[in-house]
Amino acid sequence: MSAEPILTVNVGSSSIKLSVVVDRDGVRWRRQLRGPEEGGLAALPAALAQAPPVAAVGHRIVHGGALHAEATLITDRVRCELIDLAALAPLHQPPAIAAVDIVRGHCPGLPAVACFDTAFHRDLPQEAVEYPLPPAWRARYGLRRFGFHGLSHGYAARRVWELVGGASRTVVCHLGSGASLAAVLDGTCVDTTMGFTPLDGLVQGTRCGALDPGLVLWLLEHGRLRHAQVADGLAHQSGLLGLAGTADMREIARRRGEGDENAELAVGVYLHRLCASVAGMVAALGGIDVLVFTGGVGENDAGLRAEVAQRLSWLGLGIDERANAEAVRGVEGEISSAGSRVRTAVVRAREDVEIAAQTRAVLGADARPPSGPSPLSTPAGRSEDRSITRTSV
Repeated sequence: MSAEPILTVNVGSSSIKLSVVVDRDGVRWRRQLRGPEEGGLAALPAALAQAPPVAAVGHRIVHGGALHAEATLITDRVRCELIDLAALAPLHQPPAIAAVDIVRGHCPGLPAVACFDTAFHRDLPQEAVEYPLPPAWRARYGLRRFGFHGLSHGYAARRVWELVGGASRTVVCHLGSGASLAAVLDGTCVDTTMGFTPLDGLVQGTRCGALDPGLVLWLLEHGRLRHAQVADGLAHQSGLLGLAGTADMREIARRRGEGDENAELAVGVYLHRLCASVAGMVAALGGIDVLVFTGGVGENDAGLRAEVAQRLSWLGLGIDERANAEAVRGVEGEISSAGSRVRTAVVRAREDVEIAAQTRAVLGADARPPSGPSPLSTPAGRSEDRSITRTSV
């Protein structure tokens, strides 16, 4: 199946990205829809009808839990297991399962593979996995650190080897609407900033990041907020949005340039958390050879990259101003200054390439549909309205 076209479906919190990937990283067709909360799922059937024939589909699934440490064929049983994990990733899991159902409804014979963001972190050492909680809680509820954005971290860690040569100790900064770091030692993740859910770690677009659990308890008991209010606030009203009134880093940069104090504060908090966390990843690795920026913010915000490098100059980071300025809008490569002890690079986020590769690995050559690539048009007897109705999760 190495040359067969694979449809990749990446349902994120702010967008739905579709690609048909051929060979290793070629793209035959691509569409980007609005996020699930902006009607993107409703537009998915029409987009699928425009896609070229494919041999299989790979879905990005944020949370695989303890059951799924690698990509797997989506069966009815697996689908039910993914639904059971929805409470751990409420922004991502339900709409991702909805997308699985939409694609299945439009082409029911198409093999579908779940590719998990948690899988890249499956080899985290025990000290990076366990929470210091009562053992009965850990055993009964499966409380542990999982880590996320693994599809992006895994691709970036491998891609940087091609761009700057061998690097044993790599820190990957996936900075987008969601944001996290990964410490990668010789290709294996040894630490990351997200934990049991994607709320943890860095300041994100609308998510709070790392938070004192006592604050949450206080809000519930003394703030007299309902559980649903706290959950919504932490996931949808916090992060950059809570600090600056917008989750768009481009808008924040514009306002910051105009002297907006809230924008200045938002960037300050963002950088403080980011740089402190990078230092933590370096400690987990015992040093650093290369720092990688990826994701929408990481790839396109040259000013933010420059500020990170300046704050971390004590580590030996230095970036070339011209190379940094040119590494936007899809351009990738090394941006280190001459003589810097730590190399710095920008890598395009290509989760679609990672999803396609894992899908091919799961299905293998024998899993090709009998008739070859299958069209993604709506089968006779099915309507787009019915398909959307089936995706309520």
